[in-house]
Amino acid sequence: MTCYFRHLNNVFEKAGINVTKDNKHEIDKVIHKIVSVEYKNCPAAWKAVKARLTENPDAFITELKKAWHKT
Repeated sequence: MTCYFRHLNNVFEKAGINVTKDNKHEIDKVIHKIVSVEYKNCPAAWKAVKARLTENPDAFITELKKAWHKT
């Protein structure tokens, strides 16, 4: 459910993640796991992502980068 991805282009760029048609759902699963939201609950995930980015964007980007490169 990648409904919020259009807002995260800068985040993905900083994390070194190239979003493609083939990997966007896997990236979405990683993000849901990072923010502890059940997969496919897009509104709750986006709310949690926005909160994390407001709180400490660099920490979120680092965590995303590490989690993505483990997959």
